[in-house]
Amino acid sequence: MVYNDEEQYLMLSGIQHFLFCRRQWALIHIEQHWEENVRTVEGKHLHAKTDQPFIREKRGDKLVVRAMPVKSNELKISGVCDVVEFIRNEQGVELSGMEGKFLAYPVEYKRGKPKTDESDIMQLTAQALCLEEMLLCDVNTGYIFYNEIKNRVEVPLTAEHKSKVKKIVVEMYDYYKKRYTPKVKTGKFCKSCSLQHICLPTLMSKRSVKSYIEGMVGG
Repeated sequence: MVYNDEEQYLMLSGIQHFLFCRRQWALIHIEQHWEENVRTVEGKHLHAKTDQPFIREKRGDKLVVRAMPVKSNELKISGVCDVVEFIRNEQGVELSGMEGKFLAYPVEYKRGKPKTDESDIMQLTAQALCLEEMLLCDVNTGYIFYNEIKNRVEVPLTAEHKSKVKKIVVEMYDYYKKRYTPKVKTGKFCKSCSLQHICLPTLMSKRSVKSYIEGMVGG
């Protein structure tokens, strides 16, 4: 199956869901289930300050673009960068309507604190890959602002990170093309999942959540 229609591109933000739990990702992105909890509501509130499409703000040698749509035709993913900061630098690229050249730095806003896994870094790296393809430049540094600790963390976006993201997206598309919702081992992380009541982790049958619900309604 080939995805040439941009509307069929996978969501860039799904990378974080996928790394948190492949089953959660499939429930959201394949079976189209979603259930909000405190974390998702707080996350929306935090993003409300940045999700203002096409707002550009000049600050000296810096151009700040909020809620910038990005995509990669190579990876067939699309999404929105919370913020992209363009810093004037002769090693950078030209921007429409701006004098000089600029380097691009994606900035992601997170509700909590730094994670022990690489899910936040992988999401930021995916944004960098999109920007590289769109702007024909290198994006080797990004930032993540963690609201819980009120601190912005600099993140090196290495070749290794970029290679990992490409492999992750290939795996995501493999599940997506098969319309396959995997079973996973349950754990403490299930308690913080926004889909715990839909996922039914204690009833991990071979049936999909959709077929289970339809069976309950039909019965």
